[in-house]
Amino acid sequence: MAEYRAYAVGHDGHLVSSRAFISDSDADATVWAKQLVDGHDIELWSGDRLVVRLEHKPESLRSLCGI
Repeated sequence: MAEYRAYAVGHDGHLVSSRAFISDSDADATVWAKQLVDGHDIELWSGDRLVVRLEHKPESLRSLCGI
């Protein structure tokens, strides 16, 4: 198990909020962090290692993509 932190990144590039959690793997942590993508990009970190950046898609793009 590893510790992770998900950061919500504002439109100006500054951090808006964060959530800390523990997960079994990067893949499981990424699935969990995807739930937080709601109006902001999410950066998922494990210690000083960036795991993934999950990009927020505006609502208009979601409807075009069928998401």
